[in-house]
Amino acid sequence: MTQPKIAIFKLSSCAGCQLEVLNLEPYLLQLAGVLDISYFVMAKRDNAPGPYDIGFVEGAVTCGEEIAKLKRARKDCKVLVALGSCACYGGIPSMKNWEPQREVEKRVYEDLSAIESTKAFGIDQYVPVDAYLKGCPVSKEELVNFIKSTLLGMRPYLRPHSVCVECKLGENVCVFLSHREPCMGPVTTAGCGALCPARGKACDGCRGPANDPNPVSLAEAFKELGLHRPDIIRRFRKYAGATLEFEKGVEAL
Repeated sequence: MTQPKIAIFKLSSCAGCQLEVLNLEPYLLQLAGVLDISYFVMAKRDNAPGPYDIGFVEGAVTCGEEIAKLKRARKDCKVLVALGSCACYGGIPSMKNWEPQREVEKRVYEDLSAIESTKAFGIDQYVPVDAYLKGCPVSKEELVNFIKSTLLGMRPYLRPHSVCVECKLGENVCVFLSHREPCMGPVTTAGCGALCPARGKACDGCRGPANDPNPVSLAEAFKELGLHRPDIIRRFRKYAGATLEFEKGVEAL
């Protein structure tokens, strides 16, 4: 039986989601026994050309070279997956989108003549995407569940509800109500196990908008906490500001 061929591509990112793949210690050898990891530049020297059965793309698209690379990946992969919040929404790199592009470049580079940077977007801005594995970094449990489900021909279970549901299930103390922390949990997709609130830290919203969120109400609640408008905007635009759902929170201010 031919093993499914897997490819993992990197665009503009910190490589943290790829590192999570390598951190699948309990599962990695098992997966390697049933998968042919054909392309993974971060982890191997010999990388085979496509076609591939599943392609995972980490990182935001921030230049023309990456657009071309992404379109080749889409052509080579039967299933294309956005791996992590940068690939899903633009992630941390997308914070620059609300500044003039040239001003952003000048803060980093002395010579702008060779810079071909663009605004940062998730990969579905340019190609069709078959699945989204959210998070900064991606959840190892969701990643393993997705691979297993795909290999078995089943639909993977990806949580649509908010982080608040996971806090309730985990019987966590609500950092918003109890500690008056500006938590993005009410509007953010679950799947992380409420990792930050479970440790007394407000959710940053790294997994992007949950199904049917109410960002307008949350923005009003942040104002009642005493947050200034720029602080609230930064919270909504930190990872997924390009989404219609989180932009509603900004527009309400």
